[in-house]
Amino acid sequence: MSQNPEIASSIRTGGFNSNVHDVGTGSGTPVLMIHGSGPGVSAWANWRQAIPALAGSRRVIAPDMVGFGYTDRPAGIEYSMDTWVRQGLDLLDALGLERVHLVGNSFGGALAMALAIRAPERVQRLVLMGSVGVPFPITEGLDAVWGYQASFENMRSIMDYFAWSRELVTDELAKLRYEASIRPGFQESFSAMFPAPRQRWVDAMTSAEADIRALPHETLIIHGREDKVIPLSNSLTLADWIPNAQLHVFGHCGHWTQIEHSARFNRLVGDFLAEADQQS
Repeated sequence: MSQNPEIASSIRTGGFNSNVHDVGTGSGTPVLMIHGSGPGVSAWANWRQAIPALAGSRRVIAPDMVGFGYTDRPAGIEYSMDTWVRQGLDLLDALGLERVHLVGNSFGGALAMALAIRAPERVQRLVLMGSVGVPFPITEGLDAVWGYQASFENMRSIMDYFAWSRELVTDELAKLRYEASIRPGFQESFSAMFPAPRQRWVDAMTSAEADIRALPHETLIIHGREDKVIPLSNSLTLADWIPNAQLHVFGHCGHWTQIEHSARFNRLVGDFLAEADQQS
């Protein structure tokens, strides 16, 4: 029986154990990568193409956020920004890391930004991809993703929101993601996380405009032009508000920039982080 690549190291973070991918030994500042919030998601599912590319020059740390993947699901835990940000900081403390680069995808972008606001000294550079964290009316796509009820047909239909390329949205991929979504505990925690009406969870993940405008970090903002889950306008707002920001928009790209344009994404992020290594 082959080992599941989604299961990595178990590290104590506060009151529970987190499943954490921790690879690479390069001399660059380590990078913490926070995944998005799709059904059945895990750090490995989100970052499997980016981790090897970035691990050549630095340590890459990619946890399953609590409620997702193979991190513990403690009874009675509150799934909230405070809980997830605390998990991120507890992980840095457990690994003895004073400062990291931070990459956040979608839901993970909101978490990354909130962590950078709460503990700016722990973050060197920030990468926000298709990010939540600013006010916006919930999209049909995000409402469908967060409202997912486990079935192959439902997974197949929400895959259509994620990717621009029809070639990526195969029955095989939908079957894999559906099977991931029905592993023990996965759907129970996911359905408890974003109950309707779901606009309130978009609102709960926003950071205050004044706090975003005060972020001191060099920030790379990435978005797919055809994203149907998180609107491109989010990233335009972030590029306007964050003082030291640069924005890169991929054409012919939906919500999966790190998968649909993986080679370009890995070069873009790798170069952005390497620039900081050269300056330090």
